[in-house]
Amino acid sequence: MHTLPEEQRHLLELVQGFARTEVAPRADAFERASTFPRELFDQLGRMDLTGLPFPEEQGGSALPFRTYLLVLEELSRAFLALGLGLSVHTLATWGIDTFGTPEQRRRFVPDLVAGRLLGAYALSEPDAGSDAAAMSTRARRDGDGYRLDGVKAWVTHGGVADRYLVMARTGEAGARGISAFVVDADQPGLTVAPPESKLGMWASPTAQLVFEDAAVPADRLLGGEEGLGFRIAMASLDGGRLGIAACAVGLAQAALDVATTYARQREQFGRPIIEHQGVAFLLADMATRTEASRAVMLSVADRRDHAAGIGPYAGRDDAGTGYPITAPAAMAKLFATDATMQTTLDAVQVLGGAGYTTDHPAERYLREAKVLQIVEGTNQIQRLVIGRALARG
Repeated sequence: MHTLPEEQRHLLELVQGFARTEVAPRADAFERASTFPRELFDQLGRMDLTGLPFPEEQGGSALPFRTYLLVLEELSRAFLALGLGLSVHTLATWGIDTFGTPEQRRRFVPDLVAGRLLGAYALSEPDAGSDAAAMSTRARRDGDGYRLDGVKAWVTHGGVADRYLVMARTGEAGARGISAFVVDADQPGLTVAPPESKLGMWASPTAQLVFEDAAVPADRLLGGEEGLGFRIAMASLDGGRLGIAACAVGLAQAALDVATTYARQREQFGRPIIEHQGVAFLLADMATRTEASRAVMLSVADRRDHAAGIGPYAGRDDAGTGYPITAPAAMAKLFATDATMQTTLDAVQVLGGAGYTTDHPAERYLREAKVLQIVEGTNQIQRLVIGRALARG
């Protein structure tokens, strides 16, 4: 068990029990049916898990980001679609809570924090993915509101979310002309395209949002000011990338668990295959990558908590003194997701032919791992972020 205050340790034990008894046994059924596990997400809300890192005045638990990431890890270990779903929900909620006006925070955040509504984040477009500042979805001023036109792509929870954080262009070309809007699913003029047909993560719908002359009131402009959208998007991604790192660690741990159990039980040449060096070395590398990924993730989470002055850093003289995490968060996401891709690949190898069948979850883990190298910025973009930080010194 991780070093945590007693109350947080009990929380993690509760999550582990829930994940083991309620989530993991149902994961395969949700995947095969390509159905988002909304009832499981609703249960997260009833367990106060959808508001872990948010302020108490919004109904949250005000817990350290480290604790939230450990919860994400446990949920993803049982079912990646649920863990990633909570990560994306938190990403959207954090943007609204951090950059919204006081009135917007009172109006839009509590239902998200409580898990009564499901949040989603709409940044990418068909022709603007890694180059998000090239987006063409436009919000033009119309009287006391805006008219949105355009298409947002690769939206996790597209079609099942209740509230979207949407980036759209209100001004000049480039990052400075982008604004952010809070748009609900029942917004007139918003339609959702059929979900994408994907390699994995079938229980997590990914779809385009199509805006056609959608009349959005001015009070939905996040922060009450135009031009903040790109800043909101990038700041939100710092935490989002840490969330993906936690999801990756959980998935890697699941793959390691399955491979280790199988290697202990499967016998060849008169003994369990874990006693053969070729298999034992694969498992040793899998375990080392997973532990290293967890350490990087938690180290960056500690930086974030230190900068926020929460958890063990509350009241310390050096709390809130900087510690930018953009590059470290990119490192955590890059390292953990690359490591998990290799670990799930090795898990299939340990199981051999059995690993290539749907009788075991190893093949699903391998298919799921790939998307983690793509979401919240491809790993090539993470390297770009890190390289630019190094160039600045």
